[in-house]
Amino acid sequence: MVGIVSKPDTEQKLKILSADAQYDLACACGSNQDDRRHRSTDGRWIYPVTLPNGGKSVLFKTLLSNVCNNDCRYCPLREQQDLRRCSLTPEETVKSFLGYVQRKQVFGLFLSSSLIGTADATMQRLNDVAHILRRRHGFRGYIHLKVIPGASAGAIEQAVSLADAVSVNIETAGAANMAQLSAKKDYIRDIIEPIKLISQLTAKGNRYQRVKQTTQFIVGAAGESDAEIVKYMWGLYDRLHLHRVYFSAYQQGLGDEALAGEQTVQDPVAVLTREHRLYQVDFLMRQYGFTQDDVPIGADGRLDLLQDPKQTWADQHPEFFPVSINRASRQDLLKVPGLGPTTVRWILKQRKSGPIGRIEEVGKVGVRLKKAKNYLSF
Repeated sequence: MVGIVSKPDTEQKLKILSADAQYDLACACGSNQDDRRHRSTDGRWIYPVTLPNGGKSVLFKTLLSNVCNNDCRYCPLREQQDLRRCSLTPEETVKSFLGYVQRKQVFGLFLSSSLIGTADATMQRLNDVAHILRRRHGFRGYIHLKVIPGASAGAIEQAVSLADAVSVNIETAGAANMAQLSAKKDYIRDIIEPIKLISQLTAKGNRYQRVKQTTQFIVGAAGESDAEIVKYMWGLYDRLHLHRVYFSAYQQGLGDEALAGEQTVQDPVAVLTREHRLYQVDFLMRQYGFTQDDVPIGADGRLDLLQDPKQTWADQHPEFFPVSINRASRQDLLKVPGLGPTTVRWILKQRKSGPIGRIEEVGKVGVRLKKAKNYLSF
């Protein structure tokens, strides 16, 4: 009996590639349900996400190709895997995306790809999609382009000129950990240098300052510690001024080679809790004024999985409390468990009119304000 394998049409390719895009979660997950991906009824991946600038949108996300020349051992799409491979042309991608836009099902595009031949050849395809949308169709909506590791400076600058956001996946913390994941990628040349270049191109006062840069860690694949991730995360924010760092818990067993993170069987709940704790640390750095030195890391290099890092910090610094609600700085108030940026802004505004005498004046006393009261003085 002879089996016939038909060449997939655009619709079939889109189903394959949009499903494979699930493995790249940057800009598609976060610390609450609103940030997590949801599969649409027609089998594609549509993402209600929090954007790097804090706004909300619904993105259409697909790969241009799952044909890959890379060897990333955590990735189910790497070249050694046996799966159905296909690619979309830039024109096919544009036509499919604009169909969703016209039906008002999505408001933006998140476009990525496996490595097709060379990094620059792949970037040319990605950039062509954005160029056709911007120049030929006058699309002014949100476009996020993934930058392929190892891409040239020219290809990167072209992507930055066309997109609202760009990202290079940092993948792991440091060259030693990268060596656990890939024998082909040079961590400094292919990943860190492109991130630095994008930071320069998008720096305040430069031509592309409106463009946001994000990145993503694959948490657990290389067996790295939380301390290593936090160190790199702080560097990305403090020195390179990235807008968002995302985290994707490594899905154990997706590859066919054992990784450092697979030396022991991992508890799926613990793996996702670890991802959640890293998102909480990320929020503390971006919104609460915490630095790398403020993050409570255990002697084993891990975050506490049983409680959030802000509470752990408070438990380790009893000498810091109580904090005066009427005299403390914004940064000190943000250290108080139960107080968030919105509440602290209200406190700073309200006390200009007179002292705050009790917690009930701050708002309806629920779980958070009840907790905060134990750390405040009036």
